[in-house]
Amino acid sequence: MKFNLETIIIFVRNVEKLKDFYVGILELEIIEEIPSQWILLQAGDCKIGLHQIGESYLSESAQDFQVETNTKMVFEINEDLANVRDTLISKNVKMREIMVWENYPYILCDGEDTEGNVFQLKQKIATM
Repeated sequence: MKFNLETIIIFVRNVEKLKDFYVGILELEIIEEIPSQWILLQAGDCKIGLHQIGESYLSESAQDFQVETNTKMVFEINEDLANVRDTLISKNVKMREIMVWENYPYILCDGEDTEGNVFQLKQKIATM
């Protein structure tokens, strides 16, 4: 058997707020949309679906929703990672420090979307 990851669906509290993040800041392309309920985004060879979480899972709190998750989306970029990180920080995106691992041909940097979902940017290290 061979499996090919085609779509990742994230259940979210506020589809519109996350649309602003993934489309407005990360500049992903919208494939389909049901306003405030569902949005499907093209992210390279994979798609990301943002699906409104069911009301029974929503709290009554007026505070911004923050998720605790063990999932991380990874986006490979061709631009300079430090410049992309600085640009995202200037747009108030929570970004961590750039990491480099010995014998791993990428530099990495984690960030969080507006609901606390972790994503990672990775850039191939140019070889001399």
